[in-house]
Amino acid sequence: MAPKKEKKVTDPRPADLGTSSRRGFLKGSAGLVAGAAAAQLLPTRVEAQQPQNNAGTLQRLTNPNGRAVLIKDGMILSMDSKVGDFEKGDILIQGKKIVSVGPNVEAPKSAIVVNAANRIVMPGLIDTHHHQYETILRSILADGIIIVGGLPGPKNNYGSIIGQVFTPHYTPDDARIAELVASLGQISAGVITTVDTSQVQLTPEHTDACLAGLKESGRRCVFAYGAGGPNAAAKSQSELMRLRQQYFASDDQLLTLGSSGGTPEAWKFARSLNVPIIIHVVGDNVMGRLQTFGDAGLMGPDCEYIHCTRLSDTMWKKIADTGGKVSIAAAIEMQMQHGFPPVQEALDHGIQPSLSVDVECNMTADLFTIMRTAFLLQRALANEKIINKDPKAPALMTSRQAIEFGTINGAKVAHIDSKTGSLTPGKEADIIMLSTDRINTLPLNNVPGAVVTLMDTSNVENVFIAGKVAKFDGKLVGVDLNRVRADAEKARDGLLMRANFTRDLFGTCCAS
Repeated sequence: MAPKKEKKVTDPRPADLGTSSRRGFLKGSAGLVAGAAAAQLLPTRVEAQQPQNNAGTLQRLTNPNGRAVLIKDGMILSMDSKVGDFEKGDILIQGKKIVSVGPNVEAPKSAIVVNAANRIVMPGLIDTHHHQYETILRSILADGIIIVGGLPGPKNNYGSIIGQVFTPHYTPDDARIAELVASLGQISAGVITTVDTSQVQLTPEHTDACLAGLKESGRRCVFAYGAGGPNAAAKSQSELMRLRQQYFASDDQLLTLGSSGGTPEAWKFARSLNVPIIIHVVGDNVMGRLQTFGDAGLMGPDCEYIHCTRLSDTMWKKIADTGGKVSIAAAIEMQMQHGFPPVQEALDHGIQPSLSVDVECNMTADLFTIMRTAFLLQRALANEKIINKDPKAPALMTSRQAIEFGTINGAKVAHIDSKTGSLTPGKEADIIMLSTDRINTLPLNNVPGAVVTLMDTSNVENVFIAGKVAKFDGKLVGVDLNRVRADAEKARDGLLMRANFTRDLFGTCCAS
C-alpha cells in the first residue's frame, strides 16, 4: 500500500495581511529560513526519536542554549490562509521566531524535538480587554450587574462594590499579585496575550507594581494605562510619558503600552507618543461618550472600542469608516447588563471583532468559554431569523470564524498582528498545543469544531510565548503555585479587611 500523503487544507478566507505566501516559504526542501537564522540552521531531517521522555524535553526547552525547536507531527491550524492547515505537520522555531511551517520540515540535528502527535498546534489565544487587577476578587460579584445610563438597579453593583468599596483600598502589592495570578491563569488556559485595561492607577507605585506582576508572569500584554484616584486627568499625561520612557521605550518586547484616557486631550497626547487608544463604549453618549470623539474628528485606526453595545447605526458607520477596532465581551455583556453583545452588528458593518473577558470578579477568563459564547449567540440570532424566513437572515458563524475572533482578529485589534495571532514564518512563536486524545474530544473528527464546541482549559497541554516554554505537559513551567496561592489569599484577606467587606460563601452579592 502506498504511503498516505500529508493533506494540506487551505482556508478560502482572505490571507492575514503582511504574511508571506505559502509558495515562498515552502519553496525548496528546507522551507523558509528567516534572516540571521539562515546561517545557523544547517538543515537535515530530524526524526521523532527525540524526546526520550517529557522531563528530558522540558529540561532542554528551558535551557535551549541557542538550539532550534521542532514541534513535530501535529495537526497545524495556522490561522493564515497563505500558510494553510496540515493534518500532520511541523513548526521550526529559532529563538523567538517561527522559521518554517509545513509537513516534514527540515531542521538542524541539534534541534529540540517536541512530539505533537494527537495535538492541535495553533496560535495562542488573545484577550483584548481584561481588568486584571480584580482577579484576587474572583467571582465575588458573580450575580452583580453594572448600572449604565441611569437605569435602575440594586444598591450593590459593580460600580458601588468594585469601584467604590474595593479599588480605593488596593495596595501596590495587591495589584502586583492580581496581575500575576490573572496572567498565569490565562497562560495555563492558552491565552498568551491580553490587553490589560488597568484601572488601579492610584499612585505611580500601583502602576509600577502592575508592570512588575506582568513582567514576572512572562506573558505578552498591552498595558492600557488609565489614571485613577485624585486628580486623575491632571496626572495622566505625565504618567503616560514616564511609562513610555521608563518601561516602553522599545515596542520590541512582550509588554507594550496603550492608553485608556477618556478625554480628547488624553487621546491627542497618546497619539503624540504613538500609543494606541482603548476606550469602553456603551451607547453613543453614555459610557465613553463616543459621539464626542467622533464629532471632534478624533476617531481613527489606532482606537480599540470595547463593548459597543447600544450604539446607533451612525456610530457603527463612524467606527468602520475610521478603521476602528472592536472588542466584544459577550459573556459579561449578557451577564452584567451592558446590552446585547453586538457580534452581528460588527459583522454587518464589515468589522471583524475580537473577544475579551473583562472582569474575573464576575466571569471566567478562559477563551474557550468566550469563543463558544460568541459562536452560540450569533447562531441563535441567525437561526431565529432563518426559522422565521427572514430574507435578511445572516450567514451562520463557523467554528473557524470564532477562532479567528480569538486569535488573528485579537492581534489586529491590539495592534500586534505583525508579531502574533497566526503561525506565520517571521512572526514570534506564540503557540499552544491542545490534546485531542482526552475523553472530552476523542475521537477527533474536525479541528476547529473540536476547539470551539468541545474543548476547555484541560486540553491545553503546552504553551510557548515568543519561543519560550511557559507550560509543558499540562503544568506551568517555573511557577511555585503554593507561593502564588498564599500570596493571592493574603492579598485578598487584607483587601477585604481594609474595605470592611465580609465574604458570603454561599449567598448572593447583589440581591438588593
